[in-house]
Amino acid sequence: MNISQAAHNSGLSSKALRHYEAIGLVVPARGPNGYRKYTMGDVETLRFIQRARVNGFSIGEIRALLELRDNPGRRSRETKQLVSEKLSQLEEKLRQLLEMRTTLQAFEESCAGNDSPQCAILDQLSGQAPG
Repeated sequence: MNISQAAHNSGLSSKALRHYEAIGLVVPARGPNGYRKYTMGDVETLRFIQRARVNGFSIGEIRALLELRDNPGRRSRETKQLVSEKLSQLEEKLRQLLEMRTTLQAFEESCAGNDSPQCAILDQLSGQAPG
């Protein structure tokens, strides 16, 4: 199938397919005319990549997951370790986001939000006590 058909079947854009080819995640065959020829296996790989991206995996992590997927001698603990590391990263990001939310809520509560030039938010960001 050609690139537009593969894009349609994988749910990705043609641009994404070209990008994934450029970085070596998928390597479609080339016909005599030089056009890309995708197989159903390529489409499955593209769907795998898409699902991994939706779940927050980086290109490097996806590369590792694809290597594990394609290795019949793999150990599931390797895949689980990769996912556990990703989960730890996500939990840290969540912790940071919750901390940011708490700070922003405190900023919002400290601001009178009126026509005065005095702004407790700007004072706090400047390192000054609200006043």
